[in-house]
Amino acid sequence: MPLAGITKKHWIIYMKILGIDTTTKFLCLGLYDNTKLYSYRLESGRNTSAFLAQTLKRVLEVLQWRISDIDYFACGQGPGSFTGIRVGLAAIKGLSWSLNKPIAGIPALDILAKNAPVGNAATIVPVVDAKRSLIYCSAYKYKSGILKRTLPYLLVSKEELFKKFKGNCIFLGDALALYKDQILKNIKNAKTLDIDNWYPQPHNIINIALDKIKQKKLGNAFNIKPIYIYPKECQIRKYA
Repeated sequence: MPLAGITKKHWIIYMKILGIDTTTKFLCLGLYDNTKLYSYRLESGRNTSAFLAQTLKRVLEVLQWRISDIDYFACGQGPGSFTGIRVGLAAIKGLSWSLNKPIAGIPALDILAKNAPVGNAATIVPVVDAKRSLIYCSAYKYKSGILKRTLPYLLVSKEELFKKFKGNCIFLGDALALYKDQILKNIKNAKTLDIDNWYPQPHNIINIALDKIKQKKLGNAFNIKPIYIYPKECQIRKYA
């Protein structure tokens, strides 16, 4: 299991953290132990629920951790795959409730935006395929070395995306598989990152979680909520 780097400003924090993101086709696990950060990512597709428990068990055995050793949990809240969001949140909420440990809830677009080059002056725009010819997106900029979100989490058509972003933007995310050429054609000075940066990275989950722990922006099994932008995703259809 590969060892990932971690921001130096976090080295003074000593604790164990488990972070999970299941909002895309990848199962992402990030684990932090004092100054060490471990990343595990598996392309699970639609089978995340089948892989999550056994993968977590195997990773903890490799590290010789007990689940009760973990001080904080972190989880991607969406937007993204409706089923994936529920799988990850359900697992983390169950662990948090049983161990009475806090959760850092992290929007998936925040995790994705961290893949962009640090300190870049351009607007960073994560774009995620929301199906039905729609796109999840937001916008971020570095200010004094800190990545700040400058727009709400949005659900837009490609035409709305072209109108909203006028230039000097870096796009990343799996929506580029569908719309990359159109984005480059319709948005002046747009740049795109390669496919290695289209999905959340486990070490970014941990880095954001460390910031939230430091700022005491934490929740628990009862108040961490999924981020659903699609209204229809939250509805239960009744059949006669």
